Amino acid sequence: MTKYRVNRRGFLRSALSVGALAMLETTLPTDAFASSLGALPIASEKKRYLPPVKVERNRLIRTVVGLRPFRPGGFLIEAGRLGEKFLVHNYGHGGAGVTLSWGTSAAALDLTREFNLPTTARNFAVLGCGVIGLTTARLIQRRIPGASSVTIYAKNLPPETTSNVAGAFWSPTSVYDQQHITTKFSHQFQTACIVSNRAFQVLVGADYGVRWIDTFELLSGPAALEREPAGGAHLYPDLKVHKDAKKQFGVDHVREYKTLLIEPHIYLNALLRDFQLAGGKVIVKEFPSLAEVLNLSEPVVFNCTGLGARALFDDRNLIPVRGQLELLLPQPEIDYIYLGGSNYMFPRRDGIILGGTWDRDNWELEPNPEQTAGILESHAEVMKRMKK
Repeated sequence: MTKYRVNRRGFLRSALSVGALAMLETTLPTDAFASSLGALPIASEKKRYLPPVKVERNRLIRTVVGLRPFRPGGFLIEAGRLGEKFLVHNYGHGGAGVTLSWGTSAAALDLTREFNLPTTARNFAVLGCGVIGLTTARLIQRRIPGASSVTIYAKNLPPETTSNVAGAFWSPTSVYDQQHITTKFSHQFQTACIVSNRAFQVLVGADYGVRWIDTFELLSGPAALEREPAGGAHLYPDLKVHKDAKKQFGVDHVREYKTLLIEPHIYLNALLRDFQLAGGKVIVKEFPSLAEVLNLSEPVVFNCTGLGARALFDDRNLIPVRGQLELLLPQPEIDYIYLGGSNYMFPRRDGIILGGTWDRDNWELEPNPEQTAGILESHAEVMKRMKK
């Protein structure tokens, strides 16, 4: 197990790189970046005020820790036979489970057509009730003709799932290690990004806790500027670059765009509600071995167990990546996101989310006080620069 140690100088460097965020001047993109996107409209010169986040320890309401299910080669979408059952795997999304959920679940369902399921296969089991399990179950109900029964089997239900701990900012990052992916996976990944992004767009609204939000990505150097946002620039509308970022932010460039923010405590409950209203069943059950899976009555099983697949299906490529978040009291006036170095800030109804950490092969679920101090200190420095 890798033990985490806070590098305070690293935190402070990251914070100082964020720069002052209080006033923004919208500008045209740089030539290099513009050429990669095509012509963009001239942006308004009107300045946009960003209210400061109140980063104070006495506003801290809770610290949450989650273990991301990460595979260096990326998520696994695979189907085959397990005894007399047809088994479909859909797990290992790293830091983008919510982001990619609709896309990879659609790909998992496509495999049932490729394997020509018998017409008698009308009952389906889904293992796991996190975002991947819930999304997969909903798509079975909506897309598989003749699906008469869908049952979710899970040890934990919302709000006790890893998905409930997610920051849930729509960004397909921290999904794989570049050196380990295949051409086949790259195609799966790009398709999943597009499908999932479109699916979330039609869910925008208070009912699902999904909304568009202005996002400011802090970059350094022309190479970082020319690199497209994760999944492709076409998925980020209203994209532009601030040319005076060095003066305003303390970095060479700031990329601004709109993207989607999903509030897990609202979104997961809505998915579970929709699943049950459509006739789906939920059974609380743990699977200590494959024998328990084979004993299920359903002939088709979708494995969406996340990190649980490491033991249940002996996937030694699957490792935990520990993430710790600090939640401050809500601030309704905060209507933007910033990302810079290891720092990120998401404003949600349940609180201001401050992150973050990425600790590979660390199974520790207890909050780390040093991490808490480091995250708060880092974001406090960001806010200090806003006032300059």
